[in-house]
Amino acid sequence: MKQKKQIIIFTDLDGSLLDKDTFEFHEIEDYFRDLVSKGIKVIPNSSKTEAELSDFNNQYNLNLSFVAENGSSIHGLNLIHKNLPERISLSRSIDQIYKVYNENIPSDLKQKVTFILKLKSKVQKEIFGLPLDKMKLAIKREHSIPIQFNGTVDEKNEFFKIINDSGLTIQTGGRIMNICDNTNKSKAMLKTVELIKEEMIDEIITIGVGDNQNDIEMLKNTNYACLVKNDNFDSSLINIDNLIKSSEPSPKGWADVIKIAIQKIKT
Repeated sequence: MKQKKQIIIFTDLDGSLLDKDTFEFHEIEDYFRDLVSKGIKVIPNSSKTEAELSDFNNQYNLNLSFVAENGSSIHGLNLIHKNLPERISLSRSIDQIYKVYNENIPSDLKQKVTFILKLKSKVQKEIFGLPLDKMKLAIKREHSIPIQFNGTVDEKNEFFKIINDSGLTIQTGGRIMNICDNTNKSKAMLKTVELIKEEMIDEIITIGVGDNQNDIEMLKNTNYACLVKNDNFDSSLINIDNLIKSSEPSPKGWADVIKIAIQKIKT
């Protein structure tokens, strides 16, 4: 008996599926819903918080599993199979991450760091580029600390090295940087696939979609890597064989690369 194929799309949201300015995807929503109705699993894998991703599900009347805060936690795998957990944490808490930061970063570099969560809401709104109601969800962080670094290139490199040496990571997205535990989108994706394989006999085929630096490792570890056009990101930095690139930005670019990937799977 021929093994069935289960396609799972792990996708970044802002700038990949969602328009980078409006944070919507109405232009391709029908196509997106058609994929879901055909049994293709779409798992947002984002720097967004659990609150934001739950709101995304509610806004579009979806019931998707998702990965929050750059691989810090996995949610709703029980929606894919009843034996899978509803929530998995892959990260220490934000208080523990703050503690490691304070113990390891020298005072001169601390002066170069701006903690976005400690700024006034008006400034936060400008940095995140979100309306006030959405911004309130964006700051409900359990595992990551959004920052801006205001030093020189050498100071930034030193800061990154100390962060990495202390067992933390810096995840760089479109608008901000996040101090995270030793997690990323790729590790969470691989853990998700591992768990699903334990409960499903189907052949799992993964498609990864991203548009920025913090998506690269995820794309490298998928069967079909897709990059949505982002004028602020140099795609030549990505060394991935058979990388599928869109000529259009999100959301249309998302649909374009997915169509190509699915056609490749079928042939």
